[in-house]
Amino acid sequence: MSTLALLSGCRNESESQSLRPRQLRDVPAQKLAFTFAADVEPPQYVSADEPKQVQAIQQDFDERRKDEALVLLRTVLSPDGQRALALYSKQDEPSTTFHIDLYAASGSFIRNVTPPELAVVFQDSVVWSADSSQMAFVARKAAAQPTPSPTPLEPNEPPGLPLALDTPVPSPTTVMPVFAPLAMFATEQIYVADSDGYNLRPVTTRDGLIYFALSWAPDGHALAALACKESEWNERERAFKTPAGRPRTVTPEGKERLLDDELAQAPPVWSPDSSKVATAYGVDVGIYDDGGKAPSQARIVLRDRLFSSSLAFDASKSSDQSKPGGGNSPAVTAGDPVSFNPIVRIEWPMPEKMFFETAYVSIRSDLIKTFSRWHALTLSPQAVVLR
Repeated sequence: MSTLALLSGCRNESESQSLRPRQLRDVPAQKLAFTFAADVEPPQYVSADEPKQVQAIQQDFDERRKDEALVLLRTVLSPDGQRALALYSKQDEPSTTFHIDLYAASGSFIRNVTPPELAVVFQDSVVWSADSSQMAFVARKAAAQPTPSPTPLEPNEPPGLPLALDTPVPSPTTVMPVFAPLAMFATEQIYVADSDGYNLRPVTTRDGLIYFALSWAPDGHALAALACKESEWNERERAFKTPAGRPRTVTPEGKERLLDDELAQAPPVWSPDSSKVATAYGVDVGIYDDGGKAPSQARIVLRDRLFSSSLAFDASKSSDQSKPGGGNSPAVTAGDPVSFNPIVRIEWPMPEKMFFETAYVSIRSDLIKTFSRWHALTLSPQAVVLR
């Protein structure tokens, strides 16, 4: 078993006899111990197929809304199975942005959630809270649409008057819903709404930052997210790298807490008891307390363990492949084993058990992901002296 840095020192025999572990949620991050296991099976739900489209909603788009020229991209079912968010785009809009409507799981349309001026982004950041009472997503102000050219006047037609005063003016065939005033921003911010689609509001308002990789705390008290500057996003995009951002938590009331100043690559995840947040930096795992009078943080340094396991893994596979260029983390160099790659995903299904995936990932015309391997950390409290 290994312990995280920051806690060392010898205890005498009498002290060692008065040690007792505590509950993990009560143990500060910097006082966790861990054991490492390489090349394990991932949690069962990771291997499951992607959530299927709610067919009743797809049918509504195909039949009732076929004249609206919409493309249904994905449906996100609420945890209680009662409602679903329909993510869709219009044929004349950029493929990277979309809108959200609220449906009953039976396929009945309820209401539009997002106004047309709001462009939603990042399909994997459209998330329900665990109790299905709130939804969250990332959006920015939509690019200005060109104003239609006015219809040319007929010869001798006075401006502002119809050709014949008794000609009826046709009524519009559709009426857009009325949305409450909503603050919008040039860069991607976090928006939250209630389960009925109302009370939509931004909970971050820092124009110039791009927020992404949202995750609700299991008890719904806050979201974890990554955020970076627009210039940092563009720099990684030019290098065909996946986004990286500084981890933080944000409450539905808009209270934001920065967890670290370093850019993390793995989407943040919560412990099942909502007490801690974890993310990854290259081949290290960072764990952060979310509450308490003096929240702490810890870094689990895994380079040596992952390097050794990668040597053994490559030898067992007799691999003679070379690592493709571009997209690697600074923690991994060209001379490293082929299977030695950064941490790209973390799953925390049990308080004492954390799984993480290492893989080579690059973004070119499509997402490239190879050399995927899963590993596990078993967490436990360090012993505490009882006074």
